[in-house]
Formats: sequence, structure tokens, C-alpha cells
Amino acid sequence: MRTASPFQPPPLSPLLLSFGGLSSSSSAKTLTRTLAEEIRLLVPPRLQLVESWHLAYSLERDGVSLATLYQQCEKYRGKRGGFVLVVKDGTGGIFGAYLSDPPHPSPHFFGNGESFLWRASTVPSLPTLAAVSLTTPASSSHGANSSRSGTSTPERIRFKAFPYSGVNEYMMFCETGFLSIGGGDGHYGLWLNDNLEKGVSDPCPTFGNEPLSDEGSKFDILNVELWYIGA
Repeated sequence: MRTASPFQPPPLSPLLLSFGGLSSSSSAKTLTRTLAEEIRLLVPPRLQLVESWHLAYSLERDGVSLATLYQQCEKYRGKRGGFVLVVKDGTGGIFGAYLSDPPHPSPHFFGNGESFLWRASTVPSLPTLAAVSLTTPASSSHGANSSRSGTSTPERIRFKAFPYSGVNEYMMFCETGFLSIGGGDGHYGLWLNDNLEKGVSDPCPTFGNEPLSDEGSKFDILNVELWYIGA
């Protein structure tokens, strides 16, 4: 009877997000380290060891253009890295994909089974016991302000991933007019238009996903980021 090995791999070092000219404190940033750590657990093991992710494209930093996103990916062609696409919709929902290959216009589908779709939502932080104060009718007018000085629990998120199903090989298909991830039966798992203002997300056989946006099948785009993982 085999027993579990007592040897465990060392814990991963905390991720560093390199925003490349976009202030890490900017309200325009979408990917947080908490979310990145969730995604990190599902990328290929060789890339889990990478300690720094680099912002290859940001709608806020680089402009509203799919063509620019493609251009920013050119320098990564041929490297054994991966990419994390992050989309923020009109209601503040955050979702995206891990991509095995850099997005680029192509007459054929490309990518491999390492790719996956994901969605996330923030769980509201609860104040710690030290921050909870009992108020009387006389003190209720300043009770709201007194709670702000307390500390809150760290950010928590609900994260759900949709890995490759093996049903088809429609991982990625990109043209100058759109970017798409996942497909089959006339539906895209995730589709973005050329000016990165509108998107579509439907269930698709490639990833067996649910719609990624709470807005419905079609959604408005507030921000797009593409992160590179690799040397």
C-alpha cells in the first residue's frame, strides 16, 4: 500500500504585479493580487513559480484598441509564457481567461488545453469585533464615522474557473475585428470587439462555462488588462 510522500513543495512566494507605468494605486487597475493568486493556482506548474507578472496591455494606459493589444503581445511571441486576460464590465463584474498563447490575428484557431475561462466577485469585508461599536440613539449620528476607524478583514473573493473540456479545440480565434475565446454551437465563451467597448459571453462547449458577465450575454466594457506570465 502506497503512502503519501512526506515531502511537500515549498510554498510559493507572494506575487508581484508589475504595472509598467500604470500606478499600482490607480483606480484604473483591475487585477488585484488576491485575484492573481487564485488564478496562479490553475496556471501550468512551470508558470506558478514565476514571481512577477507584467502588464502587457491596459486599456487605461495604452488606449482603447484591440490592434494595440495585439501589438503589445508581439514581443512575447515564441516565449514559453502565458497570459491572463482580465475584463471589467459595466456593472463592475470581473472575469477573463488564461491564454496559453499571445492573442494575434490568425486564420485558424490556436492555443492548447492549458487555457481556461474564469470569473470572480468580491465578498464584502466584515468589520472585526474591535471595529463594532454599540450605539445609543444619542450617539447614532456619529456611529457611522466611528466604525470607519476599525480594521476590516482582508479582501475575499469568490472565484470560479472553467477548464478545457476536451469537446473541441476552439480555444482562441482572433481577427483584426475581434478576439474570441472558446466556441462551438454558434456561441463564444468570451468575445471582445475591435474597440474594446462591447463584449459577449455565452456558454460554449470548449470550456463548459456559464456566462461570465452578470449583465447577460452582451456587456459593456470598462477596462481590459492583459498580463504576461513568464521570463
